[in-house]
Amino acid sequence: MRKHAERLLLAAVLALGLAWAGPQSAQATNRVTVTGEVIDTWCRVTAIMFAEGSAHYQCAVWCAIGGIPVSIMDEDENVYVILRVGEDDVSAANPTIARIQAHQVTVEGDLIERDGVNYLLVSRIADDQGIVNVTHEDVGIQPFGK
Repeated sequence: MRKHAERLLLAAVLALGLAWAGPQSAQATNRVTVTGEVIDTWCRVTAIMFAEGSAHYQCAVWCAIGGIPVSIMDEDENVYVILRVGEDDVSAANPTIARIQAHQVTVEGDLIERDGVNYLLVSRIADDQGIVNVTHEDVGIQPFGK
């Protein structure tokens, strides 16, 4: 778990660097479709609190608006750091990203794999199922839950 957490933390730091440098300085991209839950990378990496589903929704929105990198975690727990959605060139405090926190989505876009980290330039949100991971019944609403 520690190695996974270190990779996610590295992803958050590298996301900021890649966002600054732009995709032209990264390796070649591959067109992909990814399905998974939109997650708050900071809480997931640090395990500071339960970081999935409906229990974590409000905290995840706060983090997204505060500029914490947002990711998609697929069913195999592969994490894809979102660098951009659509034509937006800003990922920090992006209203689209904040709106889809904790949602189960399918996105299409370009995947950049660099230094063991997956980055996504999302061109389209193909499907948005909303919050399907109802966890607050088990762990309370975070950060003020059980």
